[in-house]
Amino acid sequence: MRTKPTLAIPLRTFSFRHAMAGLPVAGLLLAALHGLPLLNLAANRLLPGDPVYASAFVNPSIGIVSILSIAASGFLVRTQRGIGGLLTSILFLAAWSVLLLGLGAQAAHLVTSQPPAASASLGSGFWIASVSLLVLTGISIGHTHRRCLGAIAAMCGLGLPMAAWHSGGLNHLSLAVEYAGRQAALHDAVVEHLLLSGGAVCLALFAAILLSLWRSGQSIVGLLVSGVQVIPAVALLGGLVALVSGLVRAVPALRDHGISALGPCPAVIGIAAYLLLPLWRGIGAALRSADPASIDVAEALGLTKFQILRDVRLPLGASVLVGSLRVAVVQSLGLATLGAIIGAGGLGRLVFDGMAQFASDLILIGAIPIIVMSLAAEWVLSAIEARCRLRWRA
Repeated sequence: MRTKPTLAIPLRTFSFRHAMAGLPVAGLLLAALHGLPLLNLAANRLLPGDPVYASAFVNPSIGIVSILSIAASGFLVRTQRGIGGLLTSILFLAAWSVLLLGLGAQAAHLVTSQPPAASASLGSGFWIASVSLLVLTGISIGHTHRRCLGAIAAMCGLGLPMAAWHSGGLNHLSLAVEYAGRQAALHDAVVEHLLLSGGAVCLALFAAILLSLWRSGQSIVGLLVSGVQVIPAVALLGGLVALVSGLVRAVPALRDHGISALGPCPAVIGIAAYLLLPLWRGIGAALRSADPASIDVAEALGLTKFQILRDVRLPLGASVLVGSLRVAVVQSLGLATLGAIIGAGGLGRLVFDGMAQFASDLILIGAIPIIVMSLAAEWVLSAIEARCRLRWRA
């Protein structure tokens, strides 16, 4: 007797997996919202401040966030694909926006009755709740199984808080106050950070290509580029400052070209030194990715070595190359922060200024753009890497 196939067991298994992934995070979210301080009110930005819990809020934002989160978590435990997963992720992002606006309104209420130097900073409850909401959003996007829907949800996640920011609803949070006072400096620091990172990647890529051409000395090259990784970054930058200082002293004409012991020059060289290993290994793996049969066919067709490199080896190894470049770019964005130690500028200057002043919001002003740029670079280059892999696999 023929029986009809059923989807009951797979759907239950899938729903149980959804629940196991999302419900503990949702529980952590609710615990952070109602059990931890969401704001800290201090007489000035240098003091830790007094905690402000959800029970002290004069607006219903935390209750709305809780309701939205519970509703979205309920949808999450069901089989959500396509548009359903997109709507679930947007619901979590809407809860995050309501949380931001509620904290902004509560901060305005608290600061208005305080001295001018008073500040309302974001508390631990907000950060844990934000991470939980973003994790739940990521789970929802993953369940869409469609890259374009994930991109739409990501744009909504950026657009909603940006709209709240431009509407003035967050102006009384100390993070917004810090940004308003250092807006021009922050924009200049972002440009400097990108120049440091981009210059280091270009220099490291050029050096990795040259080192890959030295076929007889690959063991020596491997020992050198691996040895750089064990040197602490601060020690390497300090050594480069001394080296460049001696070079400039020996050749004073270098000063006319903008080269000095302190500044971008030693920082770019130091960052590039750390990027050599992933790029050198990636280039070597890409050149070896073509199977011998493909090389034999290309030689039988009469192709030169350069044509084989251009038309066979590099196309087949494109995904490996992009993967190594992805690692190098993300690594360079993080290492560029240390350039501020030797006067190279960048976002690290704001981070270290905040550490020196014990101002956590100033640290965040410098750290958040680094995180955003790293995640954006990771996402874009990962998409390119996947596209290259699928193209040449087909």
